[in-house]
Amino acid sequence: MQIQAGSITLYRDRCKRCGVCIELCPLQVYTSTSEGYPDPINIEECTNCRLCELWCPDYAIEVRAKDDE
Repeated sequence: MQIQAGSITLYRDRCKRCGVCIELCPLQVYTSTSEGYPDPINIEECTNCRLCELWCPDYAIEVRAKDDE
């Protein structure tokens, strides 16, 4: 059974634009905005592995599964 993300929240006030989330995402859910912030443009591809959330040094990302909503 594969659980898909229902939502990805980015807290820009915490994000230092390091790019860890973009690099770690195995399914390339994120792209970088012109300001350098991660932008989850392919959220439908997200499998809710939460690597981005777990490895974010600033706790700036929150991933919620569809079942959590």
